[in-house]
Amino acid sequence: MLGLPLALVLLLLSPPPPPARAAPPGKLLRPRGLAAAPTEPVRPGATQMGTPGDAAGASPKGTSADPPRGTAPSPPPTTAGPPKSTATAPPKGTGAAPSRGTAPRPPPTTAGPSKGTRAVPPRGTAATPRKSTTTGPPKGTGATSPRGTAATPPKGTTSGPPKGTGATPPKGTGASTSKSTTATPPKSAAGGTPGSAAPSSSGSPEGGRLKEGGPGAKAPATRKKLVRVKVVKKKVVKKKPKAPAKDTAAPQEPLCPPLGLESLRVLDSQLRSSSDKRYGLGAHRGRLNIQSGLYDGDFYDGGWCAGQEDTEQWLEVDARRLTNFTGVITQGLNSIWTYDWVTSYKVQVSNDTHTWQPCRNGTEEAVFPGNKDPETPVLNLLPSPVVARYLRINPQTWFQNGTICLRAEVLGCPLPDPNNIYAWDSQPLPTDKLDFRHHNYKEMRKLMKRVNDECPDITRVYSIGKSYLGLKMYVMEISDNPGQHEVGEPEFRYVAGMHGNEVLGRELLLNLMEYLCREFRLGNPRVVQLVTETRIHLLPSMNPDGYETAYKLGSELSGWAMGRWTYEGIDLNHNFADLNTALWDAEDNDLVPHEFPNHYIPIPEYYTFANATVAPETRAVIDWMQRYPFVLSANLHGGELVVTYPFDMTRTYWKAQELTPTADDGVFRWLATVYATSNLAMASEERRLCHYDDFIRFGNIINGANWHTVPGSMNDFSYLHTNCFEITVELSCDKFPHASELPAEWENNRESLLLYMEQVHRGIKGVVRDRDTEQGIANAIISVDGINHDVRTAFDGDYWRLLNPGEYEVTARAEGYEAATQPCHVSYENVPTPCSFRLARARRHRLRGRLPVGGHLPPDLRLRRQRLRRLRAHRRTP
Repeated sequence: MLGLPLALVLLLLSPPPPPARAAPPGKLLRPRGLAAAPTEPVRPGATQMGTPGDAAGASPKGTSADPPRGTAPSPPPTTAGPPKSTATAPPKGTGAAPSRGTAPRPPPTTAGPSKGTRAVPPRGTAATPRKSTTTGPPKGTGATSPRGTAATPPKGTTSGPPKGTGATPPKGTGASTSKSTTATPPKSAAGGTPGSAAPSSSGSPEGGRLKEGGPGAKAPATRKKLVRVKVVKKKVVKKKPKAPAKDTAAPQEPLCPPLGLESLRVLDSQLRSSSDKRYGLGAHRGRLNIQSGLYDGDFYDGGWCAGQEDTEQWLEVDARRLTNFTGVITQGLNSIWTYDWVTSYKVQVSNDTHTWQPCRNGTEEAVFPGNKDPETPVLNLLPSPVVARYLRINPQTWFQNGTICLRAEVLGCPLPDPNNIYAWDSQPLPTDKLDFRHHNYKEMRKLMKRVNDECPDITRVYSIGKSYLGLKMYVMEISDNPGQHEVGEPEFRYVAGMHGNEVLGRELLLNLMEYLCREFRLGNPRVVQLVTETRIHLLPSMNPDGYETAYKLGSELSGWAMGRWTYEGIDLNHNFADLNTALWDAEDNDLVPHEFPNHYIPIPEYYTFANATVAPETRAVIDWMQRYPFVLSANLHGGELVVTYPFDMTRTYWKAQELTPTADDGVFRWLATVYATSNLAMASEERRLCHYDDFIRFGNIINGANWHTVPGSMNDFSYLHTNCFEITVELSCDKFPHASELPAEWENNRESLLLYMEQVHRGIKGVVRDRDTEQGIANAIISVDGINHDVRTAFDGDYWRLLNPGEYEVTARAEGYEAATQPCHVSYENVPTPCSFRLARARRHRLRGRLPVGGHLPPDLRLRRQRLRRLRAHRRTP
């Protein structure tokens, strides 16, 4: 450096020239030493006029619009380029080198100014591209389209300069695109046609002003396009508000199903807790809707209660596999003696039970609101789903006068485990393609109509009445001759939905309709025989008002009692006439059966009054019973796993539990056993108690009164007022199972439903006829020796009497006829034994039947009658 000239040293040590500054809004960048070109005032609705050399961001003569430091390169030369005959490069000697740190200088054919510059399109242009145009300048540039092109952003974008640019177009132009969109002119712009912005090939001393008669003479034609541009602009503005409607959020995914604490799919071994108050309040009792016993301190109580009162207590659920947990449902303790519930809690998850991660709501640990009363379920969704195996509920606060007690259900979707080569235990999937979901009133009607349309020859839909709110009580009849009673064909009924929140029976009957229809069409011999030899009636919803109440809350939030009663608050299973008391009083006075009947007991007069507390649903069912000669029935309930049989009311009125059998106790026990032993859930050896009663030791059957007394039950009324034998089936521990559990419940009950219907053919059947006319005798009494309960014939003289296998002496009696007795043998096969009667008229009735109306006896007959009277009187004297 010592040998260099002093001038060269000073030149090397001098600082670099400052970078090019961005022009402020409304001004063009003017190179140092050059005079700015004069501008014209801007008309409303038009852009600033420039010369062809100014269009598309071309630099004035002798300048070079180089991008400042840090900007991205301009678009490639294939976008909006001029024809080959044009030249856009500045004159020689004016090449201003880019400042340090900037991107390489763009090719000379690019049409966009650098970031920070203000691009002004020529007068009369509106950058609104056609639909077929493609995107142009990269993000962050302020490039405008050449004159005559359109660069309107697509739907959902806003017209304006990109973020951070200073390119603000004059009023009335749509030259800039949004951050997410870029504009590319149409092919006509690249071809140099009139209306395109082709840069000038020569620079004039006046800064590129047009001369008279030059290309600028077509400016008036461009002004005509201003009207069209405005119209297009208005159309775009009108469409912009519609864009957010198309970008609406996707519908929320359905919640994951419950793990199964309530339905017992989660075993006791999968539940743990930090401490227990006692065994009856252990972790295994912390199940949603679990019920307690009648006595305080019962061995099986109504929830989990912690042994200590602090915030370190927890109830843990082991899902036994990775699960996507989405929510928790809690209740308080079920008890008639104390009030205990948790008012807030935290949720923690883990994969190994050693490291626990709390559920967070952002950066803070989430605290979920709990219950305000013991029975109402409260659902809390996690802020975001969490994948883990274990979940803990950690109570934080509780009812001030109580202690830490809760019942819970956990929502979660099981995930496959890639490390396990064995398939997880799961319920067998049903092979029947049925509609497994919950049906409200409207959907139930649609399904019944669809089944009727599929099988019009064997089905009929009819209504037996209306509920308090006017919902019709629909019945599906399935028979080979629907709508007609056939002599010798028994009639069977299933009733479900007496309690509106016990919905499993409703769905099972709807599935049974579909099953019988489809299997009959496929020629299933068992179904064909059942349909052709039995007239089946299915009432899926006896309490439609109550069901709609429970349905609106959902399967997990309806609780234990919401929807149980009718809209008027009446429990239908306690609303039938009490005929038991009248029968037992007559038996105590030895009035049965000579003076007081043991069957067809009349309804008390008070029950028929208009102001009697009788629900319209109950009256409709009673009329239904009296209109059809039903032989066998089952009333489907929920909340337990047991089959009960009459009597449901205790004979000692002040007792809550008492064994009270009927005269047909053996038959009822057989019917209950048939359903219980063929039900997969009841017959399982691994099942646990639903609540506190152990029915397993009794074979899952029990006398109704020996479980709990139910005055005015439908079972007792049906047995004492009609010929129908009816039992109650408690189908599931969960009154309102989740829709995902319905396929498994159908598999548990399908065989039971079919096998129980086939029991209508067990026993004897026959027709009681007049010996002379061969006409059927209605209301003839059929008595079985040794059984103090009779049945009666239907209006065609046919009857059915359910009996267990054995030898019986059967007697038929009718008013005006001589009684007839004959032995009948009932076999072990499930086929009825024919046992018909032909009754002869009594002598008096036969003689009167032969006399003309108003006629008298012949003289010889009068004399014979007088002799007989004297003979009888003589024998009576001592």
